Amino acid sequence: MKRINSRVIDFLWMKEPHNHRQVGYAMIAVAGGLAAIGLIALATGGNVLFGDNMQRAHTAFFNECKENDFKLDGCEKYLDRINSEISGVYVDLEK
Repeated sequence: MKRINSRVIDFLWMKEPHNHRQVGYAMIAVAGGLAAIGLIALATGGNVLFGDNMQRAHTAFFNECKENDFKLDGCEKYLDRINSEISGVYVDLEK
């Protein structure tokens, strides 16, 4: 049987503890992140279209505000985004 070089054994068994503490902290951080993702998946698991439903509700509210010239309650959050070339929505707010 051939004898293995002592440097190989030192590398394999990591006799010198260089960065074990940082690696341990990184592993804890990764585990925490994965746990958070799992909890979010469990919370929204029953509603697979959670994000889609939220986006559709916001779009419907914006279109309702647009039809009523942004005079409804809650439509003031859109006032800084309208009347510009980028939005393409022009409303006379002085009415």
